[in-house]
Amino acid sequence: MATLEKIRNRAGVLVAVVIGLALFAFILGDILGSGPSLFTTTQFEIAEIAGKSISYENFQQKFNELSEIYMLNTGESSLDSETHESILEQAWQLLLREIVLEEEYEKLGIEVSPEELFDMVQGANIHPIVRQLFTDPSTGTFNRSAVVQFLRSMNQDPTGQQRAYWLFVEREITQERKLTKYNNLIRQGLHVTPLQARNSWEENNKSVDFDFIVQRFDTVHDSLVVITRSDIRRYYRQNRNDFRQTASRDLEYVSFDINPSEEDDRTAREWIESMEDEFSEVEEIRQFINLNSDVPYDPRNFDFEDLPEAIAGFMFSAEPGDIYGPYFEDNHYKLSRLVEINFVPDSVRARHILIQPGPGLDYQQAKSRADSLLEAVRQGEDFEMLAMQYSDDMRSRFEGGNLGWFTEGIMVQEFNDAAFSARRGEFLMVETPFGFHIVQVTERSREVKKIRYATLAREVTPSSATYQRTYTRASQFAAMSNTYEKFSDAADDQGLSRRVANNILINDKQVPGLVNARELIRWAYEAREGSVSPILEIGDRFVIAALTRVRQEGYQDLEEVRGEIEGILTRKIKGEIIASRLKEKIEQGHDLPSLASTLDTSVEQANNVVFTSFSVPGAGIEPRLIASALVTEENSISQPVKGENGVYVLKITSVTIPDEKDPDLEKTRLENSKRARVNFDAFEALKERANIKDNRHKFF
Repeated sequence: MATLEKIRNRAGVLVAVVIGLALFAFILGDILGSGPSLFTTTQFEIAEIAGKSISYENFQQKFNELSEIYMLNTGESSLDSETHESILEQAWQLLLREIVLEEEYEKLGIEVSPEELFDMVQGANIHPIVRQLFTDPSTGTFNRSAVVQFLRSMNQDPTGQQRAYWLFVEREITQERKLTKYNNLIRQGLHVTPLQARNSWEENNKSVDFDFIVQRFDTVHDSLVVITRSDIRRYYRQNRNDFRQTASRDLEYVSFDINPSEEDDRTAREWIESMEDEFSEVEEIRQFINLNSDVPYDPRNFDFEDLPEAIAGFMFSAEPGDIYGPYFEDNHYKLSRLVEINFVPDSVRARHILIQPGPGLDYQQAKSRADSLLEAVRQGEDFEMLAMQYSDDMRSRFEGGNLGWFTEGIMVQEFNDAAFSARRGEFLMVETPFGFHIVQVTERSREVKKIRYATLAREVTPSSATYQRTYTRASQFAAMSNTYEKFSDAADDQGLSRRVANNILINDKQVPGLVNARELIRWAYEAREGSVSPILEIGDRFVIAALTRVRQEGYQDLEEVRGEIEGILTRKIKGEIIASRLKEKIEQGHDLPSLASTLDTSVEQANNVVFTSFSVPGAGIEPRLIASALVTEENSISQPVKGENGVYVLKITSVTIPDEKDPDLEKTRLENSKRARVNFDAFEALKERANIKDNRHKFF
């Protein structure tokens, strides 16, 4: 149930691991080993991982399993779009880990024995997830007997949810333990030698002061640089990996926003004004609101702080039946009516036993069982034991039905109304969409003044006429824009802003300025460069896009990077010319001041430069200059150093190396640093070797 706040908190670790982090959960491992199906053809292949074909059917099944676990943990009955996208991504990450790592586990003989699993569940080394689920919140003590009781009774659940949930927990902790063993194997093989530690210490602590001069590349005239086509081709062949690219697309698009017109605003305002008399007289307020308002009736009791600022003062000084408005708020015209003034607790603490109708237990049987349990607790039977034995809410079941403290609006309405109207200690039965609840309110906070109110709202939305006018404008633009040139000209002629969206990846979900833009992205990967899209309705706008650039997976074309290579070769040749001139002068005995005078430049100074320095004052970002400074001997002049911005000559004036207090500290630091990266780096290496072909974009 969506309202089990306490258990939601207690299940938070599990939710975070499974849904939020996707690091340890590997559920339903036998899915991928299932036999052939209608979905094993290439047409329905959603991915290929390490040579294994993954069908859409199998991926969807994993998504469904994760969705069910998520809804079970949160109590939600459906997924919003953001959560849906998140779980799709988690299903993909889990699938990757499942396939890539299981093969490694088999090779290395990594497994979890039944005895080890028992130890994590009931033995001396309880797994943190199990401990979290079965810890008594009032004492903070792990309840081992609750685990045993649950395991004995879970097969009595006619819905099968409790058994499915527990199998999930077992698989979760089993796979987490396998992953821990695998990563520990790698960690134990990572060591640092004393020499590596000493070199690292010097790299991180040695600092130098030096003087330097620089000759910028632009001091060499371009006429001295000759670059042939063969030079460019040769550089491209030798450095091809520098020009790798992932598949991406560049777009330009215009949008026609579907905004309400002045006429739409006036229509909404006039409607709300016309309803004021009827709204003030109606007796069945809930039904009236739910039939007529664009915002459903909210039956909660509100305190002053919970009310919208616009009406709070009015409602807490008005009498039942008084009406405020019309007023405009959140793009709605509204009338608000005070319904009731009540004095109720701010929060209550309760426990419950849930009996759900389902397979093997029809509606009447469930009600009969609930009636029997209600009579039993009224006769003094132990509520906690009955909850652990019979409750279908397996999250609060672990705690004897305890739901903790909750405020109004947290629980479903029927449960909420019963809990906040019940006396402390009273037993009652409540029917909700989840089933039958045996409820006892164990604590009530002090009573405070609260009000119930009803709001009749009419949203200002585009009418069909407004929608059609906007679509007509978009259609007229599309009719004259069947090529990129025409698209560009038409946008400029009509004063439409052309939005740019570059480097769109194949599995992206949105582009700058547009959310939920999968349809547009899918079109971009099916169209030819220069094409113009049909009219796409994205959110509250019509969009027409032009595909301005197509980049395929692989290497950039030589012509695309010709200018970049020419720049690299130009700097290289100019650097060689400058370095040759400087070397000649150094061999003639020039020191830095005389070199500076000869070259019409000045001597710069840099102090406290270390290996991890980002830049050099007076030089900029120059990693080669920093490296040379740290290996050049003190009081000696270096050979010319070709950097990013010019060619340098330097002289070390001071070298400082602090004494190493404890050589083992640096060794330990390096080993810990390497081991901390194992979880990520090991999996990334395996993933790269798996040669993954990702076709999710064809389906989602």
